[in-house]
Amino acid sequence: MKKLKSVERLEDSFNKLPSIGRKSAERLAYSIIDMPYDDVKEFSNALLSLKEKVHFCPICGNITEDNICEICEDTDRDQSTLMVVSYPKDLQAFENSEGYRGLYHVLNGVISVSKGRGIEDLNIDSLLKRLENKSIKEVIIATNPTIEGEATGIYLSKIIAPYVENVTRLAYGLQMGGNLDYTDSLTLSKAIEGRRKI
Repeated sequence: MKKLKSVERLEDSFNKLPSIGRKSAERLAYSIIDMPYDDVKEFSNALLSLKEKVHFCPICGNITEDNICEICEDTDRDQSTLMVVSYPKDLQAFENSEGYRGLYHVLNGVISVSKGRGIEDLNIDSLLKRLENKSIKEVIIATNPTIEGEATGIYLSKIIAPYVENVTRLAYGLQMGGNLDYTDSLTLSKAIEGRRKI
């Protein structure tokens, strides 16, 4: 039997999500068929609402529904320390660990030749602007311990060195090739404590 076009279209949509292969996309599509109509409507409304309301903070690049994200608005945070992360989900992992109370800057990607992402695709210009006023004394580079994350970290350390006294990198009890957003809170806290100068 030929697959219905509506099912195939939904499978193709799910397949665009990271780590969703064809089989998983098919399972998800058939799960949607079994859901009550109101649940499907709420699901589709949640997707549309996300795209309409969520945007990047103009200061740090984090995701927010407000003009400026709550971290940039929080004057009680340590204004002299800035942690640079690749993605908003990495920022959230550090916030969940409750081991860091400074500022953040989100690159929204990493340098990746295989994906065609270069430095011009990253949120670097606004990072350099933030460092110009000299109030930030330490930048912690917290990119993932992958080849792309390391390459991005090395590049950043070179371009920001003239702006700041200390450029540090997370200590790695973090596993190479892993992702920060899957790392437990204790390991993240220890990685912050054991950071080293680059």
